[in-house]
Amino acid sequence: MTINWPRFAEIVNAGKRFVLTSHMRSDCDAVGSELAMAAILESLGKEVTIVNGEAVPSHIAFIDPEQKVKVLDDDIDLATCAAVDVVMVLDTSAWVQLGPMAEVLRQTSATKIVVDHHVSQDDLGAECFKDPPAEATGRLVIEAADALGVALTRTMATPLFAAIATDTGWFRFPSVDETTFAAAKRLVASGARPHEIFAQLYERNSLERLRLRGRILENMESACEGRLVFGQVTRADFESTGSQPTDTEDVINRFLTVSGSQVAVLMLELPSGKIKVSLRSQDETDVRQVAEQFGGGGHRAASGVTLAGPLSKAKEQILDALRSAMS
Repeated sequence: MTINWPRFAEIVNAGKRFVLTSHMRSDCDAVGSELAMAAILESLGKEVTIVNGEAVPSHIAFIDPEQKVKVLDDDIDLATCAAVDVVMVLDTSAWVQLGPMAEVLRQTSATKIVVDHHVSQDDLGAECFKDPPAEATGRLVIEAADALGVALTRTMATPLFAAIATDTGWFRFPSVDETTFAAAKRLVASGARPHEIFAQLYERNSLERLRLRGRILENMESACEGRLVFGQVTRADFESTGSQPTDTEDVINRFLTVSGSQVAVLMLELPSGKIKVSLRSQDETDVRQVAEQFGGGGHRAASGVTLAGPLSKAKEQILDALRSAMS
């Protein structure tokens, strides 16, 4: 899908004050895209504030050393967020994923735009610049920089490399093609240091994170003759290991290393009692369609949804839907 970058540049050039936001339970693609886009806009003389519904998870906080990502109500109020020229949403176009920031979009009279690579979308009252086949929103931010005539810097390159690398499973997912590696080459040439980024992400684990991972792997189960592998994390698991929901990042991909596995599911019981469900596929099963049955979305091979509890009911709903999809 071709994005109308001249139209994007027209909106950016017309604005002075920007608020950037992304989804709750943010990942490197969300935060990395926000940080790089902020640097791009600031290089053009724009006033930019990044505001999310919650703080950057501790395990990816290294990509925001200056703590530029603010939290709504903690660091900045709704009225201030709404009183800008442009509100830009990155890496999502779903109301439910915006959390408290959804109210900013509802109340602001600013121009609203979305830069995203997910197929699913709600009507946010925004002009969308989307490319679902793209492997990461981070790569679209590189295209935005080119459209605006901004040269990449190390400040942009580091979070963007983290964005693309993590959303492609470090370049091993089917979404990766020559465009991905061309983008990575540019980012390294602009100052990104892959070995340092990898070390920060995967070689700085807390004991709590590793204990939780061990518990998840010990208790995972399978169905559909081993083609479906699934696991769950209860609030009691988080409490007994001293871990938090963000400590489950990437563990679902370990399920797909089980010989014969084709689809993986990880269900988290959040502090609110709601159940966060992550879905992955490495065959023809379209997990996005499964997620959409329950109001979620994402990609064909990687999607998610949040359900009401209890965990046992959510588990039954999801596994029944997956069995049907895989039959």
